[in-house]
Amino acid sequence: MGNGVRITFLGAAGTVTGSKYLVEADGTQILVDCGLFQGLKRLRERNWRTLPVDVSRLAAVVLTHAHLDHSGYLPLLEKRGFKGPVCCTRGTRALCGILLPDSGHLQEEDAEFANRKGFSKHHPALPLYTHADAERSLGVLKPVDFDQTVPVGGEATVRFRSVGHILGASSVEIGVGGDRIVFSGDVGRQTDPVMQAPRPLEQADYLIVESTYGDRRHPVTHPADRLAEIIKATIDRSGVILIPSFAVGRAQTLLHLLDRLRAAGRIPRGVPVYLNSPMAINATEIFCAHQDEHRLTPEQCRSMCDVATYVNSAEDSKALNHRRGPMIIISASGMATGGRILHHLKAFGGDPRNTVLFAGYQAAGTRGEALLQGAGHIKIHGEQVLIRAQIEQISGLSAHADYQELIEWLAPLGRAPSYVFITHGEPKASSALQGHLREGLGWKSEIPKDGETVVLDRAWAQ
Repeated sequence: MGNGVRITFLGAAGTVTGSKYLVEADGTQILVDCGLFQGLKRLRERNWRTLPVDVSRLAAVVLTHAHLDHSGYLPLLEKRGFKGPVCCTRGTRALCGILLPDSGHLQEEDAEFANRKGFSKHHPALPLYTHADAERSLGVLKPVDFDQTVPVGGEATVRFRSVGHILGASSVEIGVGGDRIVFSGDVGRQTDPVMQAPRPLEQADYLIVESTYGDRRHPVTHPADRLAEIIKATIDRSGVILIPSFAVGRAQTLLHLLDRLRAAGRIPRGVPVYLNSPMAINATEIFCAHQDEHRLTPEQCRSMCDVATYVNSAEDSKALNHRRGPMIIISASGMATGGRILHHLKAFGGDPRNTVLFAGYQAAGTRGEALLQGAGHIKIHGEQVLIRAQIEQISGLSAHADYQELIEWLAPLGRAPSYVFITHGEPKASSALQGHLREGLGWKSEIPKDGETVVLDRAWAQ
């Protein structure tokens, strides 16, 4: 590979959110991932800035997977002049079909609510993009099969390889001039209860690897045991178990575990379970339609779907707030940054008999992180809400590989890539993974800064 192949880190550098990587080679520009910034206000405000890229010149966008921190900026990109294509796997295309319109709808809803209540500093508050913007952007998504090599502009090609994080999740291999630039995306786990294990890489001349859990190991205990323990303790108090959940991936894992616990008699069949997220409901149907990407049989999928009562309408969602426990409510969003979970937190968060159970990573600046840090009040819809419920977390349900699992995933490469860049992690996690790569594999690596551009030239490689 000659001089002039450049990567600019436009997100997920020093943070776990806003993934965007600009690859430039021989006059061709490709954007790998197109994510929203989430969490801290200073990060969310970046969504409103103009990208330092002429989006009309982009030959293509390539998505590693459908989570909004990797895909959620697409409607705005299209709105600002990008004409496509967006290459992704079939599972990613299916999930973007529900995630992106829902994102637009929630932003419209939040803006309307802020204007009605008058708590926004902006007059009027506006959505970043609308439901209609998101629907329109879906037209440029072009699904590609795993392991199929397709052109994406100039002499560049792309190939997707399954990494088991969620449906459609993949590492992305950009081929340019005979070399392979590999973006890990979000890497799943060998022992995930529902998703298949990530497929190891075959070759990588240059590697960009995530570090979400670069500074920790997941517990060795099975998450179902802890889930059963928390549910039983809350039921004994006649309380409500409120589970903020990512609608895609985590909600389906939770339904499967609850189904198994019920079947084993470890939680009572009489305690109702509600899945209060239209997006999670749709994602569950997509999950069952992609049988080749997960471990569950068709019978297990049907049983998983039957474990919960689906709540679609806003009226039925509001009615849940007037019910008494014991009951289990699974609702989005997973970090309590928006959605119906906020109304449930207002309704149930003040009662010490209840439990708020987090089942995934909580990014800095989110309400979920604040609650795990012991906050007695959180701000919801412009009001300070008292929290006296029990706060619990099950980290073993994470869909991200920990640092040891990342090392094991990378080890089959054998030869170190010429360059390794560590991204998609808080600074402590990225720094820790750098040490683990050095000690576990003998690899040198760099942690790029936000906005940094690097030139890939083996003459200067490690």
